[in-house]
Amino acid sequence: MPTALIAEDEPLLAAALKAELARAWPELRVVATVGDGASAVEQALALRPDVLFFDIRMPGLSGLDAAAELADRWDERHGPFPALAFVTAYDQYAVQAFETQALDYVLKPVQPERLAKTVQKLRSVRTAIWSKAIKTGANSPADSSLQATAERLGQLLAALQPAAPAAAPLRQLQVSPAGSGGATIRMVPMDEVVYLQAADKYVRVVTARGEHLLRTPLKELLPQLDPQRFWQIHRSAVVRADAIDTVERDEAGRLHLALRGCPDRLAVSRLYAHLFKAM
Repeated sequence: MPTALIAEDEPLLAAALKAELARAWPELRVVATVGDGASAVEQALALRPDVLFFDIRMPGLSGLDAAAELADRWDERHGPFPALAFVTAYDQYAVQAFETQALDYVLKPVQPERLAKTVQKLRSVRTAIWSKAIKTGANSPADSSLQATAERLGQLLAALQPAAPAAAPLRQLQVSPAGSGGATIRMVPMDEVVYLQAADKYVRVVTARGEHLLRTPLKELLPQLDPQRFWQIHRSAVVRADAIDTVERDEAGRLHLALRGCPDRLAVSRLYAHLFKAM
C-alpha cells in the first residue's frame, strides 16, 4: 500500500487535501501530517513515504527549501526518493516554473479535477521509480532519479528567486575578524576569499590567512557575487571556483571539494552537483 506525507501549515487545508486524496487515490495511506518545513524533513526521513505533498509557504523552511534539504540528506540505499508534489496558491509564474522543471503541483484550494491529474502522474512516477530501483539497485549514483530531482529543485529555486537589481560585482567585503566581537573592521578583497558559509546570523568569510564574520545574510550577498568566479555548492556555502583543487566522490556518490590555501573540505549539495559533471 503506497504511503504519503502532507506538509501544510493550515490545518483546514491539510484536512481538505487528505479528504480529496482519499477520494482520488483510495489505496494511498497518509502516514503523517506536519505543519512546518523542518518537521517535514525529519518525518520524511523517519517514515520514508512513497509520496510527498509539500506546501510552498510554511514557517521556517519553505516547502522548496525542505524538499531541497531532504534531497540532500536522503540515502538511496534505504529506498528511492519519494514522488514529490508542491501545494501552492494559484500563481501563473510559479505554475509555469513547476511545469518547466517537470515537478508536479496541487493548487489551493484543492480542485478535484487538478488533483486527479496530479495523482495520475504521481502514480506513474512512483511505479517508474520502483521499477528502476528493482532493475538497477537503489544505490546506483550514476543514473539517479534522486539526482535528477535535486537538479530540478535547484533550477526551480533559481527560477522562483526574485530578480535582483543589476549591480557591479563586489570587489571587497567589510568584515569583522572572528572573535573580535565586531570591534574591528577589515576590508577583505574578493580575490582572497576562499569560501563563504552561512552560520547562524553571520556569514563566515574564510581566506587562506584566517576567518572573518560578515553580518549580511548569504541570500542578500549572492546577487552581488560574480557567478563565474563564485559557485554556490550548497544552500549555505559558496566557493571561489579557482580555489577548488580537487573534487572527490565518496562511496555514497556525494561530492567533496579540497581547496587551495585552506585545509577545509566542503560537501557539495545534490542540488549543485551538476556544476561538476564535466570533472
